[in-house]
Amino acid sequence: MIPVVRSTADNHIATDLLCIIYLNSVPARRRFLYNLKLFGGVFDHTARDRRLEEIEKQLAAPGAWDNPDFLTPVLQEKSRLENERDRYARLQALRNDMLEWQELAEDEDSWSETLPSFNDSLDALEKSLVQAELNMLLSGRENQQDAILEIHPGAGGTEAQDWAAMLLRMYLRWADQNSFAAEQLDYLAGDEAGLKSVTLSIKGPNAYGLLRGEKGIHRLIRISPFDSSGRRHTSFASVDVLPDVGQDIQIDINEADLRIDVFRASGAGGQHVNKTNSAVRITHLPSGIVVQCQNEKSQHHNRDTAMKILRSRLYERELRKLEDERKSQYQDKDAINFGSQIRTYTLQPYRLVKDHRTGTENGDVDAVLNGSLDAFIRDQLLYRHAQRNAA
Repeated sequence: MIPVVRSTADNHIATDLLCIIYLNSVPARRRFLYNLKLFGGVFDHTARDRRLEEIEKQLAAPGAWDNPDFLTPVLQEKSRLENERDRYARLQALRNDMLEWQELAEDEDSWSETLPSFNDSLDALEKSLVQAELNMLLSGRENQQDAILEIHPGAGGTEAQDWAAMLLRMYLRWADQNSFAAEQLDYLAGDEAGLKSVTLSIKGPNAYGLLRGEKGIHRLIRISPFDSSGRRHTSFASVDVLPDVGQDIQIDINEADLRIDVFRASGAGGQHVNKTNSAVRITHLPSGIVVQCQNEKSQHHNRDTAMKILRSRLYERELRKLEDERKSQYQDKDAINFGSQIRTYTLQPYRLVKDHRTGTENGDVDAVLNGSLDAFIRDQLLYRHAQRNAA
């Protein structure tokens, strides 16, 4: 029998599932089986429960709550482990339901009556196992962090800036559908429509791990609403995704290595916003990394946000070194033009969204632009996992 999941002795879910899928095999489930075989994850309940006990003792210790900021990553870990425990309990319950329906279905006299319930139980277990597989693919520490997402339009003026705004809407919709909290850290409006740049903070379980595959050049092909002749245009925008390191990872930054510039914020403005030097730009001289923030009225708040983004960029830079990538964060970005895109969104002459790395396609372009990205994200995680195993 094909090994699906290397589980502990008390875990019979994978073996049972494989037998049941063979009993009820259809083409749509063959890819599911292949992905489980490719994945090969490990359930480790003992370590999880032990860590939960340690966290409970830590939270119950005298003075533990004197510094809430210090406890934030601990509470996040506790929530993640509890969710993991609940997911496993649900898998066990679904497995037990499946076995009961299987036993009933083996009775020829009641087969026709129990088959619909058997199939429903199989579908529920399959969906839960797919979600469990996804969470295991995101088991690395950096994957579990919140994300900072940046969007910049390519060449093309208003057309490209409008495309950048469409991507912003897409990611905000995706965050909302997944119950993630999205906060706008920086925004620079376009000249006529769209935007020149935007920086988002997206908070939720495994936000960075889910979104890191969105990093790259996104291409749009459509009839331009800004062209009176109704010609087809191609637009590009770059998406960058960083792990939000917060306060739980210490990044040493020497103040002497920083050049801090203040200037008046641009945009629609209003009271105070673009009447004082409240916007902040920080240049990290050793790396050449430049970050800025102009969203808040307070220069101090903008500086704190810019420093937060700088720490995330420096942390990602260190991750790249650990992965033995030679190029720096800016050198390894492709030019925002033809031939470098990771995904193409075609609205004319046909309608299709295609990921050029995994080959994943979806003809429902409107659904994708409204935030239905889960299939693309999951296939990219499996693709990256396969690439690592092949290396």
